[in-house]
Amino acid sequence: MRDRFSQFMVGRHGNDQLNLFLLAVDAVLLIVGSVFGGSAAGRVLMALAFALLAVIYFRMFSRNTVRRQDENSKYLRARYRVLGKYRCIRERWVQRKDYKFFTCPSCKATLRVPRGQGSINIVCRQCGDSFKGKT
Repeated sequence: MRDRFSQFMVGRHGNDQLNLFLLAVDAVLLIVGSVFGGSAAGRVLMALAFALLAVIYFRMFSRNTVRRQDENSKYLRARYRVLGKYRCIRERWVQRKDYKFFTCPSCKATLRVPRGQGSINIVCRQCGDSFKGKT
C-alpha cells in the first residue's frame, strides 16, 4: 500500500510550510465552529474550514509544482518579515547583559556595543556617522 501511494505521489507537490500553516488555521476554524454549534456563525465557520481543507488537498496533490513552490516562497517571505521583528527583540533581550544597543541618529540603524566601556565614540558602519554613547 505504501508503494502504491508513493507511486501516486510521484510528480505531485506534497506538503510544505504553507500547507502546514493552512492546516493549523483549519484546525482552529473547526474547533471554533464546533463551539458555536448549530448557530449560523458555526455553520459558516465549518463551511469555511472544509473549503480550506479542499484547498490544502488541492495544493498537496497538484502537479504544478512550480506554482506551488512560488506560493510557498511568498508565504515564507511574509512569515520572515513578520517574525523577523520578534527575532530581533528576542536577540536583544538575550544579549542585554553583554551589549548595549544604540540607534544611529542619521540612518536609524541598530548598533551593538559591548557593555562596561564607559563613555565612547560610536561610529555607524552603514553611514559612517559618529556619535557619543555611554555603555
